Amino acid sequence: MGGWRFAILAGMTLWSLPLPAFADPLAFPLDAGMARELPVLAQHGMVAAQERRAATIGTDFMKAGGNAVDAAVATAFAMAVTLPQAGNIGGGGFMLVHLAKDNKNIAIDYRELSTLATVKDEFLDANGNFDPDKSQQSVLGTGVPGTVAGMVLALQKYGSGKFSLAQILAPAIGLARDGFIVDDGLADSLKRAAKRLARYPSSARIFLHPDGTPLHSGERLVQADLAHSLEAIAQQGPDGFYKGPVADKIVAAVTAGGGHMTGADLSGYRAIERVPVSGHYRGHEIVSMPPPSSGGVHIIEILNLMEGFDLAKYGQNSAQAIHLMAESMKLAYADRSKYLGDPDFVKVPVAGLTSKKYADELRASIAMDKARPASEIAPGKPLPYESPQTTHFSVVDADGNAVSNTYTLNFFYGVGEVAEGTGILLNNELDDFAAKPGVANAFGLIGGEANAPGPRKRPLSSMSPTMMFDDKGNLELVTGSPGGSRIINIVVEIIADRVDFGLNIAESVDSPRFHDQWLPDVLLVERGMSPDTIARLEAMGHKVKVSPTFGSAQSIERLGHTLMGAADPRQRDTLAIGY
Repeated sequence: MGGWRFAILAGMTLWSLPLPAFADPLAFPLDAGMARELPVLAQHGMVAAQERRAATIGTDFMKAGGNAVDAAVATAFAMAVTLPQAGNIGGGGFMLVHLAKDNKNIAIDYRELSTLATVKDEFLDANGNFDPDKSQQSVLGTGVPGTVAGMVLALQKYGSGKFSLAQILAPAIGLARDGFIVDDGLADSLKRAAKRLARYPSSARIFLHPDGTPLHSGERLVQADLAHSLEAIAQQGPDGFYKGPVADKIVAAVTAGGGHMTGADLSGYRAIERVPVSGHYRGHEIVSMPPPSSGGVHIIEILNLMEGFDLAKYGQNSAQAIHLMAESMKLAYADRSKYLGDPDFVKVPVAGLTSKKYADELRASIAMDKARPASEIAPGKPLPYESPQTTHFSVVDADGNAVSNTYTLNFFYGVGEVAEGTGILLNNELDDFAAKPGVANAFGLIGGEANAPGPRKRPLSSMSPTMMFDDKGNLELVTGSPGGSRIINIVVEIIADRVDFGLNIAESVDSPRFHDQWLPDVLLVERGMSPDTIARLEAMGHKVKVSPTFGSAQSIERLGHTLMGAADPRQRDTLAIGY
């Protein structure tokens, strides 16, 4: 079973941990446009993930007879160990599952939940002003984690049935208990987060040396407490996390920091299956995550707007194409600020926002050669309401089943605190609420009453696990990305690169990106964009800012029985691996 050797077929949970026998695909992070632009090819199964050990583990489960869901859950738990800055069991996210035999798509919402004691003015100071330290730097911003519930639900309902939860968790337990060698990407992230982690002795003992310096590349990271927590989950299922000693320690850590979490908040958490949102773009079906993700709705809204322009005529990343796409993005993000929230608490006009007719109305306001200032744009009026750090990986198996999964702690290493005795990093996801209407969160996003804090609510998210199918229903693309507010536009651009401009998946992932989210009124472009293109955009009235690279879009394209994978070169140690 490749470089990783484990005894899953014999029903054992022992795990041996030699380093995988392949070269590091990236020795340093690349600017967009510098990567190989050739996809990795496979005939049977493939995983594309931000962390190479986890990707290899997922692929090995498929080699041993598992399906895409088995591989996805194994990958997710492994990344909770090997990618602590974003992979997690202390956070939450969204999973999109495609079942090829039944031609069925399922959205699993395992987003973090606010506590029962959360109030509307939770993150305001005594004068009624937003206090970002409350939601971003303290456990007041920690939501009830959903990852364990989401992964177990997916495995139990949609896994192959060939592996127990204990077998799926065995690789992650071994990596946590025995440790693994810190690579360059993890070392870089620890260096950036060292001051944040140093605030908490429970975190410093794991990730830092006694003198406060972070572990460096080549050292071994051992997470014994995390291994014990994972073992509790392996033995007891979700109850090993949401009840008992692990839950008690999470509650103790949050309470000690001034938060409100209780045992009832944890034991009452449930992952939810939802109906994905879908739309069509130039003959391709786009399937993505519904609210409380804003991603799926606005990916489809932006694509609907773009469909009225002949983008292929202008060329990929030409000034004219970028202008039209950016103007479409602005309109969707303005709508996001007013209409999106937790669908269990507010009515989200999904049908109206994703309708072609609404896009036709909005498109009339887009000028071909002039950017509209953000001050002239407001949320539109869609059709009536209908009835009721982050990391991403993609998986496709030999039968065409697929998983697109994005999950997060919000900031790098979440709030920075490990719950004492658990090895589990606490998230600060509640910063994704609109603490006060019209006030931006950490990613510059404006929100309103629909996304206000409150008890037992799921904050709005931009995470956008997405798939694309041809006009016969055949799977074509599995994609998604981290990147906060930029996720939606990253996915839109990958789809456009494939559909409008004919790029292969590696070219699409590697290509320089751009981003406009209405407010702040700026068009971000990655390094590597042509200076002539930037000059033309500025002449049209865009306020262009050259940005470091953003996102990490681990993607898989399927053509017939051939899988083509692309691991985003913007992060170190990413891997697309297949067989």
